[in-house]
Amino acid sequence: MSITPADPSPTISLLGTTALLFEAPGSLDLAPQQRLWAMARVTAQWPEIRESVPGMNNLMLTFTRAPRELGALTQRLLETWEACEPLPLEGRIIELPVTYGGEHGPHINDVIAHTGLDIETIAHLHSEPLYPVYALGSHPGYCYLGGMDPRIATPRRQVPVISIGAGSVSIGGVQTGVSASAGPSGWNTIGRTEMVFFDPEQSPPALLQPGDLLRFRIERIIR
Repeated sequence: MSITPADPSPTISLLGTTALLFEAPGSLDLAPQQRLWAMARVTAQWPEIRESVPGMNNLMLTFTRAPRELGALTQRLLETWEACEPLPLEGRIIELPVTYGGEHGPHINDVIAHTGLDIETIAHLHSEPLYPVYALGSHPGYCYLGGMDPRIATPRRQVPVISIGAGSVSIGGVQTGVSASAGPSGWNTIGRTEMVFFDPEQSPPALLQPGDLLRFRIERIIR
């Protein structure tokens, strides 16, 4: 069930009886993502909210019990969205040393073939931006990043890989990310970092949080 106003406005969809998904209007961009961070802070303080989790261009809310007045809740969410200003990027800047290519980047040749660029250019274009962390997801410690240079964008793999190692740096479409743990992936792995992204003994357990900034540093390029 979706509750969508007539204008180009957010979409609110129920997820079972005790959760909903608030989707921001428009394309994926940093400014609406920053508004979602602000909205997550506000809604997390509502007594009926169990958890408020920002995703990519959306916000998932889980409730302590099934909401009864959906119309009133929808209106409250829309008003909150309109009132929220984008949160500034005040997170930490974290640098990740990366080895590009070789056994650490088993799909770098696919990116080379698609883009027409050599491995040095790909590594430099990939390591130049300061990437904002948009959201956490997929698996514990994994983060979705914005800001990759479109010149190295490469379609996701037609056949996913059964398992890539923790610390794998990959490109999928117009996005890049780092796997926090070993697991399947449909992205193109171009390198690897030794950084640990999730430690349940730490607080918070995830190294990166929404609003942090991530920079990849070229440690080595293996041709």
